This record gives sequence, structure tokens and C-alpha cells, in this order.
Amino acid sequence: MSEQAAFTFLPLGAIIQEFRVGDKNIVLGFPTQEDYVKHNTPHYGATIGRVANRIKDGIIQDLNGQQVHLTQNNGPNALHGGEKGWGKRVFDGPHTVKRHGRDALLFKYLHRDGEEGYPGTVEVRVWYTASKEGDAKTVLTAEYEVEFIGNECEETVVNLTNHSYFNIGDGLDVTGTTAQLATANYLPLDDTGIPTGGVAQFPRDVTTPFELVPTGAHIDDVFVLESDASKIPLDTRGLPVRRLAQFSNSRTGLHLEVHSTEPAFQFYTGKYINVPSINGAPAHGEGAGFCVEPSRFVNAINEPEWRSMVLLKKGQIFGCKNVYKAWKE
Repeated sequence: MSEQAAFTFLPLGAIIQEFRVGDKNIVLGFPTQEDYVKHNTPHYGATIGRVANRIKDGIIQDLNGQQVHLTQNNGPNALHGGEKGWGKRVFDGPHTVKRHGRDALLFKYLHRDGEEGYPGTVEVRVWYTASKEGDAKTVLTAEYEVEFIGNECEETVVNLTNHSYFNIGDGLDVTGTTAQLATANYLPLDDTGIPTGGVAQFPRDVTTPFELVPTGAHIDDVFVLESDASKIPLDTRGLPVRRLAQFSNSRTGLHLEVHSTEPAFQFYTGKYINVPSINGAPAHGEGAGFCVEPSRFVNAINEPEWRSMVLLKKGQIFGCKNVYKAWKE
């Protein structure tokens, strides 16, 4: 894998542990895999599935002609694949492979029928490819593929994301970081994080540069680039890679862009981060980092007009791609 020195990954959750730009690791994390097992309540760097984000009341209303009850691990809802979703499972890998003509690292995980309540056996594959854009930009491409390989049922559900937190500043929080999102379209949510209806305009201006703050006016919302579900295939990798958000920090000169083929993304500014000091490392608190989580729509499996983007039938493949670009001026 080219540019290996800039990146470190872990088998646990196919976690992105390090993303270095110069001498700074711009992703939050821990020194060892064991530390992630013990302390990773924020899901630092993890591959999230089988279903990222929330499913209302922990119930899939109709899958294979029946209701499916999942663990309610976030208030009344199921969150991030359950008590032990993909971010807490040990993947097979890394394996050094060729992907699209480049050196890449491959991680795989076999999610068996019934695990965390989800029907059908699927295999998830994650490829990480590092590269350079020009002389300055360090690029990480994360490609995801989920294949329904089991014969236990006719259909299941998939919605995955990566849950990396970024800090491109020089301190322990997001102070000095400017953000700009590609869209102000979003899904209004109820007080448990479930969409209440269609797409609306976000009440703040987020498409021109704005300062992130470690306390106060946090954002934890789902932004939408493509609202027409009929235009969102199960495998989005054939679609253009679009920029979701861009960030810069005046103190460090660091820049970050997050791109994806996905139709939506959760933007979260770290309101609930609460990680203790580990082996002398500083504790992480509110506003220690921010997330851009590309994905499908929240609770899509229970919304008839959105259902097709997350419904995986026997023999089908779900796919998506994220691209992270970072550099220092």
C-alpha cells in the first residue's frame, strides 16, 4: 500500500487509527486495539454496520414478511448495528492486495444470520488505498462492498459508514477550525434522532464557511445531497464522487475534504465525546473532534420511499466509496 507511513488501521472494526499529515495524526483514537475495546464509546475510526445510524424503536417493520426486533441501545432506537456492531467485531485482515491498479489493504468480516438480530449472512469488504494528489495532498480512499451470500432468507438491510473523528487544530478541541458543507438540505429529526418527514432547509447557514465551536451551538444532523431515492442505487460506486464538506484551521494550516458517492451524511461536532485519560494521554471531551459520516438515509428501511436504498436481496451487492483528502499549506 503506497503512503503506508501516513496511515494505520486495525482489524477491530477495520478502524482508521492514524491519518497523518506531516507530524500530526488528524483522527482521534487510542494507542492499542485493546484500548479501543475498553474505551471506544464514541466509535472512533470504526466501520459501522450492519445498519449505521438509527432504526426507529429497534423494529424493522417488514423484512421477509415479518417484523424484526433489534436491541434498543440508544434510547428507544437501535443504533450503529447494535450492542456489538461491525465497529466492535474483529475483521479478517489486513491483506495486501491490488485494487484498481493500486496497492491496497483489504479487511473482511462475515456477518452471520441472526447476529445482533439481523437476518441473512453477508460479507463486508473494506479496501483502503492511499495515494497523493499533486505534491501536497494525502488521499485515503475507502471502498466498501457488502454481498448477501446466505440462503437463510430473501432480503436483509445494509447501511454502513465510517465513524472517524477529525481534529485538524493544535489543541484538544475544534477551536480555530472552519467548516463548509456542500448542502443545506437536511432531514429534520425528532428528539431521538429519527427523521420526521421529508427534506428541509437547515436553519443555519452551513454552505458558506463557519467556525466550529467546542461548546454551545453543536450540529448533529443528516445532510442530503440527493433527495430522490429513485436515483440512489444499491451500489453507489458507479456515481461521481462528490465533496460533502471541507475544513481548514488557521492555526495549523491544515485542510481536509471529505468526498463520497453516498447521498447523505451525518455531520456531528462532538457534543457527547467523553473519553478518560488513558496511559497519560489527555482526556477527550465535548468538541474534541468532528465527524462526517457518509451513508444512506436514517431509518430508510421503514420508509417506503427510501427503502430501496438499503434493501439488499439474496445475491445482490451493496457498495459505496469515501475519499478523504488532507494537506498543509
